[in-house]
Amino acid sequence: MSRQTSERTLRGRVAVIGIGETQYYRHGASPDAEFKLALKAILAACDDAGIDPREIDGFSSYSDDRSEASRLAAALGIRQLRTAIMQWGGGGGGCCAAVANAAASIVAGLADCVVVFRSLAQGEYGRFGQTSGIASVSGEKAYLMPYGVLAPPQRFAMRVRRFMHDYGVRQEALRAIALASYHHAQANPRAIMHGKPLDPDKYDASRWIVEPFHLYDCCMENDGAAAIVLVAAERAADFRNKPAYLLGAAVGSGFRAGAAPHNAPHYASASFHTVAPDLYRMAGVGPMDVGVVQSYENFTGGVVMALTEHGFFRPDEANEFLTFENLVAPSGRLPLNTSGGNLAECYMHGFELLLEAVRQVRGTSVNQVRRNDVAMVIGGSMVTPVSNLLLGSEATL
Repeated sequence: MSRQTSERTLRGRVAVIGIGETQYYRHGASPDAEFKLALKAILAACDDAGIDPREIDGFSSYSDDRSEASRLAAALGIRQLRTAIMQWGGGGGGCCAAVANAAASIVAGLADCVVVFRSLAQGEYGRFGQTSGIASVSGEKAYLMPYGVLAPPQRFAMRVRRFMHDYGVRQEALRAIALASYHHAQANPRAIMHGKPLDPDKYDASRWIVEPFHLYDCCMENDGAAAIVLVAAERAADFRNKPAYLLGAAVGSGFRAGAAPHNAPHYASASFHTVAPDLYRMAGVGPMDVGVVQSYENFTGGVVMALTEHGFFRPDEANEFLTFENLVAPSGRLPLNTSGGNLAECYMHGFELLLEAVRQVRGTSVNQVRRNDVAMVIGGSMVTPVSNLLLGSEATL
């Protein structure tokens, strides 16, 4: 193997040294403008790392974040902006890819200290993904909206229902995911649903949004911002907190995943059939090495498919594996969404999941798991492109 080929990896070469977030709000309730939220989260992440914000020389984001890199650099007094990256795709599909892009820029020598962030203020700009007032549509929406398929729950319910039919997955599997997220949120004072527990009866009695999604199967809509700071691994020991090292990352989708209208060969899929193997290959680990997962839940059904596609269980084992006991910290078989996730902590388009993965590796989560050396984040189930990553402690390198 040539030297050039052997070095084509992110494994162990970049570390997260700081994490920061604002208070999270219900959609439209933030008192701050979106740009100010971004600055607050970035400053909090720098403070967590013990780094001067002026040392930042790059920004990376996704989902068309409106807080532009050059404007952030000016506001923070950054001496030189060297990289500014935006990942294609809407929603949370790019949350892990934005980290991978930042890491790649550091490894390539394009930047030394990159902040990855997401900011959202729907009171200022309107609800994300709003369908009213649209004069024309194109792409997938052109095949859906004329027939009344307007909202994400309607689009994704069809994929999940197909998966449930094909493999005999029961509603209880989706319910377990929601219950675990809400359970973890009760120990997390940052969570929007802190102090608002969920039990099986309350879940079952909640209204249908579109079958098979009850109200509690659907993510929230929120305002806020979150950020992480990345540097090269050789610098990681110079900062305030225990670093979390990037073991691997992947982004993309399989053959015809974006075919319209709803015409992909793997229709009942979270889009990770090709992406998950790429992640494990780079990281040099497998499903049995992962101690905790933070999985993007736009809807609980997507989590079921994403976990199967990452090899944690076969589709026909979903009912047996996805139980409340298996999914909760500290000692469940696979603790899931230990901060509350998109369902119960905050829907920052999945970026809050990355911060929780870092806390788990550090050992500072409010729902700390026993096996915390390897933490997975799964971004954007059922969209395309999707992304994922694995973080690890120094012991994993």
